Amino acid sequence: MNNPNNIVEMVGITKSFPGVVALEDVDFSLRKGEIHALVGENGAGKSTLIKILTGVEQPDRGTIALDGKFVHVRSPQHSQELGISTVYQEVNLCTNISVAENIMLGREPHRFGSIHWKKMNEMAQHAIDRLNIDVDVTKPLGNYSIAIQQMVAIARALEVLSAKVLILDEPTSSLDIQETNLLFDVMRRLKSEGIGIIFITHFLDQVYQIADRITVLRNGKLVGSYEASALPRFELVAKMLGRSLVELDAMAKEKSQEEGGENKQPLVEAKALGLTGTLKPVDLQINASEVLGIAGLLGSGRTEMVSLIYGVTTPDTGSLVVDGKEVTKFSPLESLKRGVALCPEDRKAEGVVGDLTVRENIILALQARYGWFKFISPQKQNEIANKYIQMLGIVTPSPEQLVKNLSGGNQQKVILARWLATNPKVLILDEPTRGIDVGAKTEIQKLVIQLAEEGKSCMFISSELDEVMRVSDRIAVLRDRSKVAEYANDVDEKTLIQAMAGEV
Repeated sequence: MNNPNNIVEMVGITKSFPGVVALEDVDFSLRKGEIHALVGENGAGKSTLIKILTGVEQPDRGTIALDGKFVHVRSPQHSQELGISTVYQEVNLCTNISVAENIMLGREPHRFGSIHWKKMNEMAQHAIDRLNIDVDVTKPLGNYSIAIQQMVAIARALEVLSAKVLILDEPTSSLDIQETNLLFDVMRRLKSEGIGIIFITHFLDQVYQIADRITVLRNGKLVGSYEASALPRFELVAKMLGRSLVELDAMAKEKSQEEGGENKQPLVEAKALGLTGTLKPVDLQINASEVLGIAGLLGSGRTEMVSLIYGVTTPDTGSLVVDGKEVTKFSPLESLKRGVALCPEDRKAEGVVGDLTVRENIILALQARYGWFKFISPQKQNEIANKYIQMLGIVTPSPEQLVKNLSGGNQQKVILARWLATNPKVLILDEPTRGIDVGAKTEIQKLVIQLAEEGKSCMFISSELDEVMRVSDRIAVLRDRSKVAEYANDVDEKTLIQAMAGEV
């Protein structure tokens, strides 16, 4: 091929599905000892490109070369034999067996017709030591965090599958800062050994923290490949969107400082609300026509506080008043009846129902609010579904499309549609933009501001401080399961970080 330093070279890759051109004449290369970020909006073609490289899908046109030799990747198993391995966000290992068994699964050493346990543990420990992490390989995998489980998957890929190309697909979505840094340390170590790493992520800060090069896809086409050091962040986002970011950056400025919270009607008032061992007593007020942002690291108590307000759990201290009435019954259904809706953090486990259609997912909460004996007519269901498909720009062939066939960003919009259909007074959004593309994030942020302008209360929780600052009228900071500070929307990022870190 053209460059002897390229461990992977894909040229002219084209792939179509019925009614959709997923990839059109895309080139992609990976050098030895390189961390290469693959970025783009949902639907840009990232997943299809990786599926072709790993043999899940076959290209309609184009070539693939590994180490300068043309190959036809027939299947995922064949890709592993070629030295290409993928570690997904949701680790596909067995948590009920030991770390060693997971690493050596299918390649266990035998002696006298049975597994040679001592030898297997030694081999697994050697694989773990290569990553310089502290793990007892004899303990069940389930004893360890998601971050460590990902490390085990990487160790298996390197030791057992002899990977020279490692694909990490959204590996940091469920990790905190310390766990992410641990993963990055491992990635740098592997890079120094000459392994090529393809890093797929929606966290642009992490792209610039770890990547050597960046390839941008948009609408199935190659926008370009760039040295990370030569591509300013603003330009990267503009290339991903294919449009100007002036509107995005100006959104927060459009909110008038004169619309202060002092003249607004409180819709939610929490006083010393807490649950022993889960959340220390917290005072919180959410007013009509405003967005209250919640900032804090994972484990700070953000989601625990939401669970109390929404009634997933019941507090043992304090009081909660919603729309002037004290809450005595804590449950999600009672919250729905009170006009409080929650878009949960984990959309796969708690949000979308993949085997139901877009229409069925959208009307789900409204039907629960009415009661299952007051069935919503098919005609009304279609009216509701079509209204929110149009309002939120949900990309789907029809309301009857299964939700699991939509992109992550469109799935998130379906969940938002579900709760908007209940016409809530208070909308709680827990990480509403996690794992979705920049364009969908922009649309959701604009929607949050619009809902507040219409008189609703919104609680907006996000790990990304820039978007919390962009949409919020006020920002509450949580740390160590306690509220530690509250600021107006003119607070700077440094102050927020200091509060989250306990430096103020």
